[in-house]
Amino acid sequence: MTRWPEGVLPRQVLREFIEAGYIVSDTEIPDRNLQPASIDLTLGPVAYRLRSSFLPSNGKVREKLRDYHMGDLDLSGDGAVLEQDRPYLIPLQERVQLPAGIRGRTNPRSSTGRLDVFTRVITDNGAHFDEVRDGYEGELFLEVVPMSFTVKARSGITLNQLRLVSGQARLSDSDLIELSRTDPIVFPGSSSLPDDRAVVADGLFLSVDLSGQGKSFAGYRARRSSALLELDRVKAYQVADYWDRVEPKDGRLILDSGEFYLLVSRERVRVPPDYAAEMAAYDPTSGELRTHYAGFFDPGFGDVEGDTPGTPAVLEVRAHDVPFSLEHGQRLCKLTFERMSSRPDQLYGAGLGSRYQRQYLALSRQFRTDQAGVPKPRIRTRVDQAPLAIVSETTAPLPVAPRE
Repeated sequence: MTRWPEGVLPRQVLREFIEAGYIVSDTEIPDRNLQPASIDLTLGPVAYRLRSSFLPSNGKVREKLRDYHMGDLDLSGDGAVLEQDRPYLIPLQERVQLPAGIRGRTNPRSSTGRLDVFTRVITDNGAHFDEVRDGYEGELFLEVVPMSFTVKARSGITLNQLRLVSGQARLSDSDLIELSRTDPIVFPGSSSLPDDRAVVADGLFLSVDLSGQGKSFAGYRARRSSALLELDRVKAYQVADYWDRVEPKDGRLILDSGEFYLLVSRERVRVPPDYAAEMAAYDPTSGELRTHYAGFFDPGFGDVEGDTPGTPAVLEVRAHDVPFSLEHGQRLCKLTFERMSSRPDQLYGAGLGSRYQRQYLALSRQFRTDQAGVPKPRIRTRVDQAPLAIVSETTAPLPVAPRE
């Protein structure tokens, strides 16, 4: 049995997997679908309208589909409309025959999450969403639920990504603290305070920036009553037709239950070339918030030579059963880090057409530039370019939300 180096597989190894037949597709897989630490997956030509979501657990997906199937939609040609709040199941064009020792995880692409299009992958005999078990052979199916907008999808577009992993790749909290001393991963934002510290507890905490950076608004809320949105169009839609700006008051924002918000982290994140990261929701045990939809951060994210290090993370947030009050500086999510099995032959950035390398509060690629202007972080002094020290939650003081 081949012994694979431990870590997340980089794009050059993913290319070798395609050549070896471990990843196959109904069509040729273009090189542009290979990201530094993942591969973009593409929609097949048919979508199945479902009466409910499901997991196959101990059976084949297509067998279980018979119990939930409510009609077919043709995604070829001009595509088809996917209704808001309705689940669909779409067989992906890619299939896998993973060798023993290789497993996978999936996540929505950044543009997918920022549109509040909820996606997750299921597999034959799978008991968990978004997990492709060690040595899996078979089809991949994508569940798609447009949450805020009615959308139009076509065969061949990409809504999610697959990351392949060998062995134990995840860094512990002590590993993160040690890494940050030699290869910094988190930097202060312009609204941070001089004595701020980054905190780890089974991952690196990120907090929310409600300062507005000198603007009256600090985020966006999706408008429920909006026109059809075609997923494969670029810079085609006016921001105000689909989004309302949200304006915190005294550093506080009350999230309406069931509404979708785009906010931004106070910290700036950098992912070193030999590592990959993934955002996870921070659950304060209340269950009131979901704070992530699209979670993969590639090697090289926020790492621009000759420029201020680090890039804020866009936070996709929804309050569930009751309105929820956020304060500036409140922890909202965690970032976990993993080792790469080897450095990617190309890093996240302009060379790969990466859209969000220098983002602040960036909407998805379907929208034109906000004519009212987007808040921009102010890097005030050289101190802002120094990394934040990282401490364990067990030794960190309780967070105090700074007031503007």
